[in-house]
Parts: sequence; structure tokens; C-alpha cells
Amino acid sequence: MKISVLTLGCKVNKYESDSIVFELNKRGYESTDKLEFADAYIINTCAVTNEAEKKSRQMIERARKFNPNAKIYVMGCASQNRPEQFSDRNVEAVIGTANKMQIVDLIDNKKDFSFDIPNVYEDNFFSDQKLSRAFIKIQDGCNNFCTYCIIPYIRGRSRSRELSSIVDEVSKLPENVKEVVLVGIDVADYKVGNEKALGTLLKRLDVFGKRLRLSSMEDNLIDEKFMQELSSLKNFCPHFHLSLQTGCDEVLKKMNRKYTTAEFENSVNLIRKYFPLAGITTDVIVGFPTETEENFVSTSNFIKKIGFSQLHIFPYSKRDGTASAKLFKDLPGDVKACRAKKLEEIGKQLKKEFISKNKTGKVLIEERNGDYFEGYTENYIKCYIKDKCEVGEVVSVEITGAYKDGALAKRI
Repeated sequence: MKISVLTLGCKVNKYESDSIVFELNKRGYESTDKLEFADAYIINTCAVTNEAEKKSRQMIERARKFNPNAKIYVMGCASQNRPEQFSDRNVEAVIGTANKMQIVDLIDNKKDFSFDIPNVYEDNFFSDQKLSRAFIKIQDGCNNFCTYCIIPYIRGRSRSRELSSIVDEVSKLPENVKEVVLVGIDVADYKVGNEKALGTLLKRLDVFGKRLRLSSMEDNLIDEKFMQELSSLKNFCPHFHLSLQTGCDEVLKKMNRKYTTAEFENSVNLIRKYFPLAGITTDVIVGFPTETEENFVSTSNFIKKIGFSQLHIFPYSKRDGTASAKLFKDLPGDVKACRAKKLEEIGKQLKKEFISKNKTGKVLIEERNGDYFEGYTENYIKCYIKDKCEVGEVVSVEITGAYKDGALAKRI
């Protein structure tokens, strides 16, 4: 029996899906993460925006085009949020965000499940890492309750994986894995007991000699102590994805974000004190319901002032069940689209400026496409290299200029 596990959304979902593929293979199934002909499909859904939920529903029909008779199982954030949008689509089972690994036990049992979100970390994921970059999940859930976000309601409260479990998984990674990316819903809230311990975890992982990278995080962890911990590591990649969301204090307050623009700027300055060429990327929501044109101009100016290396721009998506959906009237779609386009142009210029500041780097080669070998520097510049390389090796390069979504580089 062949089973295809299809993933929408974040790196946490991808890690969980990879673990399911690994478990299916252990049990004798032929499994894949590709959208192709299969006897059954497991769809790991996303609910971060309305569009993400729509794509999750559409994935059912895309799978049926390959095999109209296939059994389809649905799990994840979108099904936790509104299970009825899937249960009436002739699927075998619908589960939520809890006990995802149990989906493997449901393959031959047509049954709907409704699981309560756990209050402790479910440590039953372990994927078979074959690529040069490995994602390792360290945390789940979120306590922030930003007014626009549905995730705390469908992923539950923040909970951390045992440090020893993470160290054990990383210690068993094959030699071809050269980089570890730590992922979670709120990585900055990783704790041992009641104390934040991301720095401690990174120190424990540094001994394995693999590049260490953090996924998206909140800026509340950035202080002198944490930066000193990072600067003492041999293998840390100086790339910080700090979620800004808006560069206007008035809108930040309405979003229930826990910082001001001044505090965010202080965090960035502290990062650059220790890592002058750090890649600092961010998420920005445009068209939050209370965002005026003046607020948007403030955000644009703040983004230029910070000088991010890359922007990820999202038009505001109204999510039923969130505070902002109850309190505020949505802005017209054309207003959001116009503002997003303006920020995209700013983002392109900032990216070029950041690339121009970098003369050299070390690139982990991840794949070959046509004439170019491709990979990322430690500070997250995608490089295109024509010189002979091997997938999985780390090469020193000279960066020669912007190209496509990154930079041209040559081996040195």
C-alpha cells in the first residue's frame, strides 16, 4: 500500500509530516511526501490564513485527481479549527493538532476523532533526516494571543520538548546532515522547567559540529546574556527571523504585540553589536483593520530604518474566533493589496543592499538546478554557484552580486 503525506504551512508541520512518513516506512508501507498516485493520502493542514485553509481543502481534490478511489485522512490546524469543512468531503478520518502520530493507526479504520489539545509536549515524533539540512522540533503552542492570530486556540499553550530528547535526536543525525534548524511555534519560549533555555540548548548542540539555525522567533529573548551565549558558539548561523508585523506602535498595541518599535530596534542593534552582518528577516502584516495610511507610512519608514535583509509580507486575513475579527471591521482588499505591493518593492531594495554588504560567506550546497549549485550562507543569502560543488558540502564563496532571489557566488 502506497501512502502520500502532503504538508501545508510551516516548518513544524513539515517536521511532523516527515515523522509520519518515517513511521509508515517502519511499518512496511511505501510512503512519500510527494503529490502523486497513492492508495491513501494524509493531508497535514494549515490555518494561519483563510487562504491557507482554502488550499488545505483544495489539496483533497488535487489528491483525488491522481486516484479518485484513494482513502484520504485529514489532520492539523485547519481541521482543528473547523473540522466540519473536511468531514463532509467524504474523507476517512479527521483529526486535529493533537496525537498526530496516531494517524498511522487509523489507516484501516474509518473513524472521526476529536482530540483535546495536550498541555504537555507530545514527544512521539522522530523523522528520518536524509537531506543536508534537518528540521528539529523543540516546542509547540503559543501563549502570546495576538489579536489577529488563531494559532494559540488550535495549537494550545506553549510547551517545550525535553532537552535530553532534542540532544539525543541531533546526536543520531547522519553525517550528511550539515545544518540543524530548530523549529517550533514560539521558539523563543523554549524552556527547561520554568526557565527560558534556548541558549542552553544551543550550547549543548554546538558540540556536534553541525551548523545551527533558528527559525522564526519573537524579539523578547534578545538581550545581552543571550547574545553572549550565541557569540560563544562555534557553529551558530547569524540569521534572526524576528516577527515585526507592523512598524507602528499604535497598531502594535491593537495587535496585542508585547513590544514597541523602540524595543524592537534595540533588539536589532544588539544583534548587530555581536553579529554585524547578521541576516535579519521579518514578517509584516499589511492592512490590519485599524491601520491608517499614516500608520502604513510609519511602518514603511521603520522597515527602511531597520534595514531588514528580507521581508515576508502578508495581507491581513480575518480569522473567526480571534479578537480582531470581533472588534474591528476589515479593510478593503484593494487597500491591502496596494500596501503589500509597496512593501514588496521596499523589500527588494533592502535585500539588494544587504547582499552588497556581503563579500564572502560559507554556503551549504543543498541542490543542483541546471548550471547552478544552490545553497545558503550562514546569514541566509541564497547563492547560485557555477563552480563544481557536491550536494551536502559547505564551500567558501565570494559573493559577486544580486541574482534572482539571492546572489551569484564563486568558490574561493
